[in-house]
Amino acid sequence: MTFLTHRTLRTLRTWPRTLTRSMALTALTALVLPMGLGAQTFPSRPISLVVPNPPGGLVDTSARLVGDSLSKVIGQSVVIENKPGGSGNLAYLQVARSAKDGYSLLVSYSGYHIANPILMDKLPWDLKDLTPVGLITVATNVIAVHPSVPANNLREFIAYAKANPDKLNYASQGNGSISHIGTEIFKMQTGAHMTHVPYKGSGQAIADVLAGQVQVFITTPPSVMQHVQAGKLKALAVTGKTRHPGMPQVPTVAEAGLANFELESWVALYAPAGTPAAVLQKLSTDVKRAMELPETKQRADSAGIEVRYLSPADTTRVLERETADWAKAIKAANIRMD
Repeated sequence: MTFLTHRTLRTLRTWPRTLTRSMALTALTALVLPMGLGAQTFPSRPISLVVPNPPGGLVDTSARLVGDSLSKVIGQSVVIENKPGGSGNLAYLQVARSAKDGYSLLVSYSGYHIANPILMDKLPWDLKDLTPVGLITVATNVIAVHPSVPANNLREFIAYAKANPDKLNYASQGNGSISHIGTEIFKMQTGAHMTHVPYKGSGQAIADVLAGQVQVFITTPPSVMQHVQAGKLKALAVTGKTRHPGMPQVPTVAEAGLANFELESWVALYAPAGTPAAVLQKLSTDVKRAMELPETKQRADSAGIEVRYLSPADTTRVLERETADWAKAIKAANIRMD
């Protein structure tokens, strides 16, 4: 219960008589409301989720997934704002400069959040400008090869790549992409020798792998599943913790004998640094509840992605661990942005 102090009462007595009763009540409320009530009533209006990618794809799909579910949990609209461009930096800058009130959040994936600060000398934003709300989804990758590669499992493939230095070419979605950095990490951990062939996106890369012009592509399962099922490509292993539901016959890298390699694309939410702790806690709790709704998992499964909520602290630990691994691979392979 809140009590009026003598100072508050003296202030009320000295107000001009022209002050209306409603104005007095409004001012009085502002004087006596306890601190932190704003966090208790959050959110009181729609929340915007800013996405650094165009519609479609892992990040946009994840944003719409959490947005729809979060709206049900909080009883407010959640608006998706696609802001592609600048290798994700336009969206990052917008959220970093937005009000620190929890109403403008960034939804981004590991490729931008980890690689950009390492690869770009001059960023318009800093990692310290953002704070994690929580990790929400994960998408695995699959090691796909052309049928001409004389290997039917991961062990045979690694042995062949080591015994035939640079005879194999591998595709990526561009310099500094997850497929590029991830394959370089794979090479470092296995001793395989392959030559990098960068593309601008997956479309032409897959076409050239199908044609045998390049022989290897580590990419997301939806990009190659139909070609694997048709026998036009061989899937040697998926690079996540579990098998992919669309290719249940394909083992994980751990099951295939490579215990220390993992390549997943994860998506997380971020708020501007300086957002009140109580608001961050409320957001994190509500996002967790949203991701635990049965319909959220059903929609994620149909989209080929995995719901995997992590707390802000756990998200930070994942970010720190993978940043160290990526920085090592980027330096070793002398990776530069296009």
